[in-house]
Amino acid sequence: MLRAAAQVFAKRGYAGGTTNHIAERAGVSIGTLYEYFPNKDALLVALMERHIREGEEVLERAAAEIAAAPQPLRGSIRHFVRTMVDFHAHERALHRVLFEEAPLPPRVRHMLADLEERVTERVHLLLCHDPEVVVADPLLAAAIVVQTVEALTHKLVVHGEREIDLDAYVDEIARLVERYLTAGT
Repeated sequence: MLRAAAQVFAKRGYAGGTTNHIAERAGVSIGTLYEYFPNKDALLVALMERHIREGEEVLERAAAEIAAAPQPLRGSIRHFVRTMVDFHAHERALHRVLFEEAPLPPRVRHMLADLEERVTERVHLLLCHDPEVVVADPLLAAAIVVQTVEALTHKLVVHGEREIDLDAYVDEIARLVERYLTAGT
């Protein structure tokens, strides 16, 4: 049912997606759908929670890969940015519905804030151990890096009206972040 909900919301948007559409797409009766989900908001929250968990897994894997294979700062940044861009570029329409069209309940907002905090801490640890990084406050810099990459990714990948060259996009974001981290005071 969640797969069907994701397909319906991606195609029709939050307002246009109904439980009837979702039940039909899933090949179940509306009564069966209501046994598991009382309304479309419950389906949407389940999709959001799944998306957040998947995002955390992807970012944790990227952080572990970066830590396991030390490389120049540019390579680490590019790996992190590529991971974020690829994750957001996958199912763009659904991502837009989940985080732009639908209401975010407090529980989901807390999940997002917790994830952001954990990612910021991972980036902070990487920055503290990289001799190329010359920022005065690595924790603040980590928060700025995470927010910058997230904002730029959302703006161009999720909201982009046209197809973009993802490799060029990743390179530009990585160059921006690298220059910020290595510019000094």
